[in-house]
Amino acid sequence: MSYPILICDDSALARKQMARSLPASLNADIRFAVHGFDALAQLEAHDFKLMFLDLTMPELDGFGTLEEIRNRGLSVPVVVVSGDIQPKAKECVLALGAKAFIQKPIDKDVLNQILKDLVDPSDKPQIYTPVSIELPILRRRDIYMEVANVAIGRAADALARHFDVFVHLPLPNVNIFEVSELHMALRDLANNDQVSGVCQGFSGEGIAGEALVLLSDGSVADLKKLMKVPADSEELEELELLMDVSNILVGAFLNGLGEQAEVRFFQSSPVLLGQHISIDSVISNTSGSFKKTMTFEVSYNIDGTSIRCDLLFMFVDESLPLLDNKLAYLMEEF
Repeated sequence: MSYPILICDDSALARKQMARSLPASLNADIRFAVHGFDALAQLEAHDFKLMFLDLTMPELDGFGTLEEIRNRGLSVPVVVVSGDIQPKAKECVLALGAKAFIQKPIDKDVLNQILKDLVDPSDKPQIYTPVSIELPILRRRDIYMEVANVAIGRAADALARHFDVFVHLPLPNVNIFEVSELHMALRDLANNDQVSGVCQGFSGEGIAGEALVLLSDGSVADLKKLMKVPADSEELEELELLMDVSNILVGAFLNGLGEQAEVRFFQSSPVLLGQHISIDSVISNTSGSFKKTMTFEVSYNIDGTSIRCDLLFMFVDESLPLLDNKLAYLMEEF
C-alpha cells in the first residue's frame, strides 16, 4: 500500500528535492504539478493524502491555489514549501488553510516532524514496497532559478520586516546577456520612467559582480510616505532612504545566495548612479567591463502602494565557472 502525495512547484529542482527528502518508510506514490491550475486538476482527478505547495509560481500561485482548494471544498492537507519567508506570507497561508510552512531549502528534520504530526499512523504503510517515481531532469537553468528564488525570498523578507509591509514576490528571471542585451533589459525594466539608481559591488572567493537597485520616481515618493518622510524633505534624506533599501535588498540576497553556495560575500558601500534620471543615464554608468554577464533579476512590489523596486545582480564572466562549481552539488545530489 502506497501513500499518495502531490508536489506542486514550478522548479524542477525543488520538485526533485522534495521527492528525495521524503522518507522511504512513507512509501510515497508521488505525482507532480508545475503550477496551481495543474495541481487543482490533479486534486479533482485523484485522491491524495498530502500536498506540498510552492507559493511563487506562474499561471496560479500558491496563495490562489489555497483559495481555490478551500472554495472547491477539497480536503487534502497542504504543507507550503517556499522561499517567500515573510511573516505576513506565513500568516496568510495558514489563514487560507495550510497545515504547516517549510522554508526552502528544506530542512529534513523539520519535514520529518511535520510528517509525524500530519500522517496518521493508521494511514502509514506497514510494508515498504518501493514505488517507481519519474523524477524531473535538471538543467543548469533549473539550478540557478531555484537558487535565485530562495535568495530573492530572503531579500523580500528583509524588506518586509524593515518596513512592516507585505512584498509581492514574482518569479525571478535568470539570463546570460551580452552587454547590448543587458541594456535592452534595463530599458524594459524602467519602462521609460525617470528613476533613481544605486549600485553595489560584491565579491567572495573569486565570484564577483555588481548589484543594481532601481526605483521609479513614483516609487520614491510613495516610499517616503510609507516611512513618513515629508514629501518636500531634503534630497539628502531621500538619498539615505535609497541607500537603506539597497543595503537591505543586496545584503539579504547575497546572504541567501552565500548560504546555498557556501560562499561568504562581501559588498561595497552603495554608490548613487543618479536621482530622477533617465534609464539611459543609468546604463552609461553601468557599462563597466562586462562583455557577457549572467543576471538575476526581480521586481518587488509592496502591497497597498505603487512602490516597485527592481533588483538586478550581474556576475562578471570569470565568475560563472566558479559559481557553477559551487552549486554543482545540487545537480549531483538530486
